[in-house]
Amino acid sequence: MSARILILTAGFGEGHNAAARALAAACDAREGPGTARIVDAFALASPRLNAVARSTYVALITRAPGLWSAVYRWLDCSPSADRVMALLARERRVLLDVIDRERPRIICSTYPVYAFLLRQLAAAGHRLPPHYNVVTDSISINSLWWRAGAAGWFVPNPESGEVMIAAKVPAEKIHVLGFPVTSHFADHGAGVTPGAISAGCPPRVLCIVNSGTPAAAEIARRILTDTDWEVTCTVGRNSALEAELMRLALRRRPPTRILGWTDQIPQLLLTHHVVVTKAGGATTQEALAARCPMIVNQIVPGQEEGNYELLRRHGIGALAETPAAVLAALRGAFANDGAVWREWRQAIAVLHRPEAAAEIAGFLLRHSGSTVAGVTKAGPAALPDLVPATVSPTGARG
Repeated sequence: MSARILILTAGFGEGHNAAARALAAACDAREGPGTARIVDAFALASPRLNAVARSTYVALITRAPGLWSAVYRWLDCSPSADRVMALLARERRVLLDVIDRERPRIICSTYPVYAFLLRQLAAAGHRLPPHYNVVTDSISINSLWWRAGAAGWFVPNPESGEVMIAAKVPAEKIHVLGFPVTSHFADHGAGVTPGAISAGCPPRVLCIVNSGTPAAAEIARRILTDTDWEVTCTVGRNSALEAELMRLALRRRPPTRILGWTDQIPQLLLTHHVVVTKAGGATTQEALAARCPMIVNQIVPGQEEGNYELLRRHGIGALAETPAAVLAALRGAFANDGAVWREWRQAIAVLHRPEAAAEIAGFLLRHSGSTVAGVTKAGPAALPDLVPATVSPTGARG
């Protein structure tokens, strides 16, 4: 069965894939399984090259953030970036084959490069359905998101909409509906809370260790040496660190959990008072959906700067990039029975959009009429079975 909505993503950052998964699930929940199809055209076009490109991207943002910042600014400002997009011929052909095979009534992308590929296909005379962008960044939004045009953009918050309006994107095409997160937040958020902070109820701290955060492992160690709070630590697939932290956990009296790779991040965010982690797009938005304030221990230059700026403007959480700063921020938040923490949690209310995926899905389904993409000039080529992008399940970190 052809998909009614084609959702395009790419594995360059967890936010793109997380948004795509949540949106596809919301579409299927409304109209039945198969309503939406997730495709990563970059992975389909050149699996090996895509894996190398993803590894290079991770290496840049973790080991050479200054260089990545320069690349990000160049993509934002240089007109030559458009010419670079024209070199993606194989990805363009695969995308065209996907559209011919699926014949979607509407296309929605969570990665900005697809807008350029679709514009090139339209310029070549191919009939395409309307295309919308889900913007996965906040405030520090790269111009790649709007330069190639679209039928509309879904942005996570009013501040991001204002940035795009200032860049001359038509206001009527900007829809402030939030960032698509898993339905777990909407389904369970009202009935699951971390509870009050008091002398008899210690706070719960969630520490998500990201492999690319230089001080993350030491921050986890320091959090575990303090006995003032319950702790849950997720370390991904770092088995050596998991074993080390398990040994530290055995010395603690408060409840302590050390987790490796996990798909329980939504549940953990809902049941912990604070999360200590980097300012990634998906994690930031999931924390807001769970009303769980963040202690940010790393900001990747470029796209993540806006995520923290959003928190800073609203007085949510703190920036603490060293182990000592993290401990100081936690103690300050939990002092006086959590007075500062309560201020942070209350400030999240205006950014709390746990039903964003369902609202965006409803918009797309209302605007996906009976018109489907036409047959291409050359005819569809053979494709492998299309399956969701090869990424971790919703909420997984590792």
